Formats: sequence, structure tokens, C-alpha cells
Amino acid sequence: MNPYIGHDSQLYGIEEHRLVGGKGDGMRLYEVNNGKGVLLMVSPDRNGDIARLMYKGMNLSYLSPCGYVAPAYYDSIGSNWLNSFTAGFLTTCGLEAVGSPCEDEGEVLPLHGSIANIPCERAFWTEEKGELVIHTVTKDETIFGRKLRLSRKLRVSTEENCIIIEDTVANTGDRIEPFEILYHMNMGYPLLDEDSILTIPSVEVQPRDKHAAEDIANWMHMEKPTAGYQERCYYHKFADREGKAVLYQPKCKVGLTISFDAAELDGFVEWKMMGVRDYVLGLECGNCYPDGRDVMRRKGMLKFLQPGEEKVYCFAVRIWEGEN
Repeated sequence: MNPYIGHDSQLYGIEEHRLVGGKGDGMRLYEVNNGKGVLLMVSPDRNGDIARLMYKGMNLSYLSPCGYVAPAYYDSIGSNWLNSFTAGFLTTCGLEAVGSPCEDEGEVLPLHGSIANIPCERAFWTEEKGELVIHTVTKDETIFGRKLRLSRKLRVSTEENCIIIEDTVANTGDRIEPFEILYHMNMGYPLLDEDSILTIPSVEVQPRDKHAAEDIANWMHMEKPTAGYQERCYYHKFADREGKAVLYQPKCKVGLTISFDAAELDGFVEWKMMGVRDYVLGLECGNCYPDGRDVMRRKGMLKFLQPGEEKVYCFAVRIWEGEN
């Protein structure tokens, strides 16, 4: 016990809140303070995703014009997912689909799937040695259809500025199930501006489309907010299992590093959106690319789970200060 404090929250901890007003009215939020400068908001009503991420009062993430949106407002038709796309630091895409709306083997699939708009079946937190751990379970299960379950452990270190997410995706049904997942992590101002330095040690960069190809020489360069900007996406391939992406803000001397297993999460996407108020850089590791499940099936990149099978994915986010 620390004799200088009356309550552990003087140093670090997790508090649970509810939002009042607007489309987020009633949503639960875990406010996580690691005592080292990191503050994040985790939403158990939205799959345990991370709505906000801050470091010593500095915003690191992007919050879309939608703001907080409760799952009751989710519309699965076509691209209407965007109407409830809070973005935040992390929006999980999947599990039935990632990317463009499509039809795959007779199943009509919406933009980026439904998991990010499903409330957790269970959510609680524990304090373990040197870590605050949020445990969540989200069930993407339906009668006569897919039965997928995502169990998450979100670990926030109280000894360093590190967040680790470990997800277990399980097929709880009796049929072979296709599944996709993409961790849509969104960098925002002031971490992100035209001076930010992006480093991705990939060995190959592929543009998603002709528009992205026209400016591929500048995939690593950020720009000022530009009216009428059209998004550009780049797919990065790594030489080995060490997937990494780093964004550094030289004015504040603050950096953020994402690390993951590039063999397991074999579809890394850079989403460059330099619009006015739509100003965001997505650094997204996943087990597919966001071209639609039908395209991933044709290219042989679609993953499957046998009945009773589980798959574990893990990645880490580190925030640091100093020279790049």
C-alpha cells in the first residue's frame, strides 16, 4: 500500500461513465488513466473499441463529425455504416465483412461489417501486475446464420505508455464460417498535420486504385486540410513478421508506434484522408484488404474458421516522447 494516497485513483485507474445527450445518450464509457500520461475512452457499447486516445492532454486520435453514436442508430444498408462511424482511435471492422459493400455467395454484406456497432455481452476490468485490463465479449451471432464471438483483452500498462489488444475470434456454430477483421486505427490532429512524419518499413506499397496510384510517390507525406480531397489508400507488404507503423509529430516531439505480426495480420492499409474536417490518417492492420469479401475470396485471401475453432490476433500501440 502507498502511504501517501487515500485512493488508488490518485495515481491511475478506470472509471465508468455514461453519456448524456445527443446520439450517444446512455452509452457506457470506461475512462482509463495509466498514470504515465495516457488517457483513453473505451466503449463497451461499441465492441470495446477505443473512442479517444490522449497523451498528457494532447489528442492523438480522430473523432469524426458523427461524434459518439449509440449502436441503436446503426444502419447496415450499403455504406450507411458511415453515419455512425465515430472513428475514434480504434474501430474494429468485421467480422462478416470488411471494406466495400458487396454480395458474396448470395450474402449481401454491408460496408465494414457490423461488429463495431454491437454492444458487448460482457464487460469488466481487472488490475493485474503493472496493467489495467478491460475484458469484453461481443457476440455476432444469429439464428440460421453466422455464429462468431470476439473476446478481447485490452491491456494498458501502468509502468509505460503501452496498450496491447488481444482478440480471440471463435466460431461457435456448426458450419465453416468466413471471417474478416481489420483494426481501423485513426490518427488525428494535433498528432497529425502537414509536418507529421510517417514511417512504414514495408518492402512493397500498392495503391488501391488509379487515384491513389497518381500520388504514390507521396504516400508518406501528409498535407494541409484540402477542400474536395478524395481519399487515397495504400497497401503495405512487409518482408517478415515484424509489421510496424510510426507517426511522429516533430513540433510536439511525440510519436506513436503500432506493432503487429504481419504474417497473421497480413493486410496492412494506410488510409490517407486530408479533407477539411475529414482530416485523418488510418493505420490499419487486418487479415484482409478492404475491397469486399467477394474480392478477397477470388484472390485467395479470405480466412475461414472451422466449427469450434478459434483465432487469436494481437497488436501493440506505444506512445513516446523525444527525437524521432
